[in-house]
Amino acid sequence: MKLSDLDINQAAKIRESTNFTVREVKKVCKNIGPRASGTENEDKAQEFVIENCSKFADTVEKETFGLSPRAFMAWPWVCALFMLIAAAFYQLSAFDVVPSCSKIFNIAALALTVIAVIIIVFDFLLYKKILDPFFKKATSSNVILTKKPVGEVKRRIIFSGHIDSSYEWRFTHLGGAKLVTAVIAAAIVSVGVSLVIYILSLVTEPSSIALWFFKIVDIVAALVCMVGFFFENGKVVVDGANDDLTGVYSSIAVLQFMTDNNIRFENTEVVAISMGAEEPGLRGSKAYVKKHADELNKVETVFVETDTLRDMEFMGVFNKDMTGTVKLDSKAVELVKKAASMADKDLPYLSCFFGSSDAAAMAQGGVKSVLFAAMDPAPARYYHTRLDTADNLDIKTVEKGVEILINTALLFDEQGLKEKYD
Repeated sequence: MKLSDLDINQAAKIRESTNFTVREVKKVCKNIGPRASGTENEDKAQEFVIENCSKFADTVEKETFGLSPRAFMAWPWVCALFMLIAAAFYQLSAFDVVPSCSKIFNIAALALTVIAVIIIVFDFLLYKKILDPFFKKATSSNVILTKKPVGEVKRRIIFSGHIDSSYEWRFTHLGGAKLVTAVIAAAIVSVGVSLVIYILSLVTEPSSIALWFFKIVDIVAALVCMVGFFFENGKVVVDGANDDLTGVYSSIAVLQFMTDNNIRFENTEVVAISMGAEEPGLRGSKAYVKKHADELNKVETVFVETDTLRDMEFMGVFNKDMTGTVKLDSKAVELVKKAASMADKDLPYLSCFFGSSDAAAMAQGGVKSVLFAAMDPAPARYYHTRLDTADNLDIKTVEKGVEILINTALLFDEQGLKEKYD
């Protein structure tokens, strides 16, 4: 089934679904506001979804799960702390303050730096729960809205966005992409330089000149790493209108469109998930796929994550996620790409080279997944800043996104997943 096959005013109906999406985004921003993971406001937003969107679904479930919401983005300041302590140990070693312990101090500096590197790689780049055991626990939830088919469920398509919003990234707010990129790059280089210095000092006997050079560079590197203490502004939680209320409500808009136009598929189940706790390391999607793994594998299932519909010129379909380390399903990618072409939009193939989305967690859980987004990857100036407000929506981008998602549902029902679509 295609949109053109329906006996409706296509443009008007898409506009209605777009208006629904925008209206609900604005309501959440106005009536609830910022929604840090594991907080009362995040839960209020999920209850708001249930209250206002249950009419579009046959069943609505709210599934809670535990998490450590402040653990994931603690890596900048934790690593900064480790690097400062490491630098102190190295200076004690280099100045030979306690001759009998100089080598031990050097080893301690190296060990702390290696731990910092491990945290950066596994916590931030690979989204593992490295720091979670050391932080306070909280509760978040996923809200699952399901529209059942007329007959037996033979296929399932899941649309999703995340309801939580992030704490502000201070350097993105102050200087945009150039500043935040420079800060991250400088910090990573500093960690690398310190690592090299500690190893060289341990395995060689540097000349006095080289040793003084190492001392100075090590102090500079430690000072640079201090930006980690200021990376996230723990006092400011952003509205997250674009990232990712647009994803939540454009996903639900598929159900709204089907309900308002009396569409119910014969054998395809359509699900919309308002995912919780994406910002602190994809905890909502990890909890969901872990709980539903057996069920999801019983029939052909595809997961379509929509994360930010704001910048039309950067709209694309992602075939790689989690800093390029997770390959998304090629058939799912082609499904969304074909659906976009039916909406007169030629989507480029993109890779999420910095950060990650819920599509990665679902893919790691064995579900065929794809990420659909429209955001400047630089990143955009509003990304994780107080500028991500309802006043900063781009209606045309939302409208095109909604149209593509509706086309995706119709196309999947008609043809399922394929390597190539006609």
